[in-house]
Amino acid sequence: MAIESMDPRDEEAPLVVDVSGGETPKNRTRDVHILSCAFLLIFLAYGAAQNLETTINSEGNLGTVSLGILYVSFAFFSLFASLVVRVLGSKNAVVLGTTGYWLYIAANLKPTWYTMVPVSLYMGFAASVIWVGEGTYLTSIARSHAIDTGLHEGTVIGNFNGEFWAVFALHQFVGNLITLAVLPKGTEGSTGSTTLLFIVFLCSMTLGTILMCFIRKTNDKEKVSEDSSVSFCSAVASRLNSVILPLLDMRMLLVIPLIAYSGLQQAFVWASYTKDIVNPTLGEAGVGGAMAVYGAFDAICSLAAGRLTSGLRSITVIVCGGAFFQALIFLWLLLKYSATSGVLGVIYPLLMAAFLGVGDGVLNTQLSALLALLFKHDTEGAFAQLKVWQSSAIAVVFFLSPVVTLQTMVEIMVGAISISLVSFLFLTLKVEKAFSSHQVTNM
Repeated sequence: MAIESMDPRDEEAPLVVDVSGGETPKNRTRDVHILSCAFLLIFLAYGAAQNLETTINSEGNLGTVSLGILYVSFAFFSLFASLVVRVLGSKNAVVLGTTGYWLYIAANLKPTWYTMVPVSLYMGFAASVIWVGEGTYLTSIARSHAIDTGLHEGTVIGNFNGEFWAVFALHQFVGNLITLAVLPKGTEGSTGSTTLLFIVFLCSMTLGTILMCFIRKTNDKEKVSEDSSVSFCSAVASRLNSVILPLLDMRMLLVIPLIAYSGLQQAFVWASYTKDIVNPTLGEAGVGGAMAVYGAFDAICSLAAGRLTSGLRSITVIVCGGAFFQALIFLWLLLKYSATSGVLGVIYPLLMAAFLGVGDGVLNTQLSALLALLFKHDTEGAFAQLKVWQSSAIAVVFFLSPVVTLQTMVEIMVGAISISLVSFLFLTLKVEKAFSSHQVTNM
């Protein structure tokens, strides 16, 4: 399980450069724009709905439990998602994935255990397919674009990921502004306004699905046709190996804690922050406003982090910076914070939203760039690991949230961020050492 040395070009060439002044093939950059906008339309609806689940479907903890089921399903199907992506092709996979999100929003029009649980199970499958498909598709067109333009591969991967995650992060801002506009002020929204909100979300998802159909296909589906004589069981075994084998790589073992933490901090915002911090002071409509602030800072930092990325060292600095902002919030909640009224009762939750959004924007972009750099020969397996561990961590928070206090949840977050940072820093030291040894050998 030795640390493999990195290509010296990966460190010397920046991941992101300004290519606005050059000639670029429209078919590649066009697909990034369309993919990003389609995900924005789909996830502005899902993200805002998810933020409200623990408050509008609080009876019997239906919202929290259904989200926990969703992410357990997500983690399980992520083991097989890369096989589905290979069979369908990454474009068809992301289009198929939108159906689960559409059905989840529709189920919220009549939220019962009989509608939410089956749809949550299916959406876990759909989510695994859409996210592995997205990671595979974006990496594929980035590599094609690098070949067409003669740019360094890491440069284009960082640029494309920066744009995608910046636009994607806007879903929290836009979706929650819609929530703020549609839901009445106060602690509880009426049934009629909630129904109207989810109808608006369905329309947004429908537009996003239609837009997704306009991205161009890549050649990733052809890989399957060449091996069509291989049995389905052999294909499944092959894909399971692609998920298991990365666990024999020390680099993946060291990055998994950071992946898991990225899921924990997202679920903390969705489950604990909205329910225990925002809702008691700002009400249900205030959840939309606070999450809009979260989304705005998430988007800004996603774009900035992507533009500032120039190799493993910069990834290390940026990740540590984002973790610092989130650690401040967790320590504040652990030691000093208490709900208050007046102006400070509004400012405090919004300030927390901003700092938590900074950390999430950093983690989204840097994890994608890190995996693309370290596991360029097994992109699908790396992104499958990302979703397995991330969604498993999210599920843990949703199941724990109804039965533990906010104080206990914050203590878990402090422990998780500490472990993930130590592991990540150890990874960077090992890779830097391997890189330095490689340079000395080639001198």
